[in-house]
Amino acid sequence: MSFVHNRCGYCGASMRITRLTCDDCGFAHAGDFHTPRLYRLSPEEQQFVELFVLASGSLKQMAEVLGVSYPTVRNRLDKLIQHLEDERRSDERRKQQILDDVEAGRISAKRGMRLIDGL
Repeated sequence: MSFVHNRCGYCGASMRITRLTCDDCGFAHAGDFHTPRLYRLSPEEQQFVELFVLASGSLKQMAEVLGVSYPTVRNRLDKLIQHLEDERRSDERRKQQILDDVEAGRISAKRGMRLIDGL
């Protein structure tokens, strides 16, 4: 098994999940699957979030574990917060575009609902 990267190694664009496979029986399901905002973070940011949760949100404890200063950890958290806020705004813009496409008849309401549910 290999680590799933959320960015293309060739061009850097975001990757989509299009196939899920059962480890036990091999059954596979293909489609265009929702990727949560946390998946869209870099592997380093995901690791930071995991450590943050395991440290019960204690930046002091994280600084000790990472061997860096408290201000360094605080700065990384602030950058992570900004990234998540950017992703949220991007999702809202995408949602509005989908609604506009439904209203203009470019896509069906049913397809629009599925796309919005995937955000």
